[in-house]
Amino acid sequence: MKNIVILTGAGISAESGLATFRGSDGLWDNYKVEDVASIEGFEKNPELVHTFYNNLFLKVQKAEPNEAHLAITKFQQERKDLQIDVVTQNVDLLHEKAKSENIYHIHGRIDECVCLNCGHIEKRKGDFHFNMPCKKCGQINVLKPNIVFFGEMPMYMDKVEKMLQQCDVFIAVGTSGVVYPAAGFVQTAKYYGAKTYLFNLDNTENNFFFDKQILGKAGETLPEFLADLSKK
Repeated sequence: MKNIVILTGAGISAESGLATFRGSDGLWDNYKVEDVASIEGFEKNPELVHTFYNNLFLKVQKAEPNEAHLAITKFQQERKDLQIDVVTQNVDLLHEKAKSENIYHIHGRIDECVCLNCGHIEKRKGDFHFNMPCKKCGQINVLKPNIVFFGEMPMYMDKVEKMLQQCDVFIAVGTSGVVYPAAGFVQTAKYYGAKTYLFNLDNTENNFFFDKQILGKAGETLPEFLADLSKK
């Protein structure tokens, strides 16, 4: 065992009080998902989108990592001899707050904005607004939350593909298994020989690619699993 990939989704952050991306009512934090997480929604009302992520950032700042986040950090610290990468679908910063390393935000980060004109990525120091000028190129009406919207390509895909091909163990935590391309990660890892594990509250439609599925709150089930794995 040399390389381990841990994929985390909305379920791990839900245990820290952050709303999952899409509830059964089709809303995200009381907004229509298509209004705040699509290119069409952004083009229609960019200021609404910025307001949504400004408000979400305030909630993210208050949220604290739970036992599942902390267990991943502890595992990384205990097994410095292993390459342990965290690929997250979450835009929050709970892995950073837990002081994990090797974190890849494939759907972007809540604390960043990107200029659609020059590609400059700016860290958040307060609220972002669409009419703010880009600090690099000076253009206005070009700032977009650095979030991967529906229809956009997730980040770090080439890097993630290589990690999946090389990993010995693939662990998915709190992910629905229906949002692609992340839903296909387990297939790649399994094809190249990895042992695959899923930690989730409920069964998923994609669970047949996992060697073992552990149901329950990740904050209760993941720490014990990683502690055992750390001894191997």
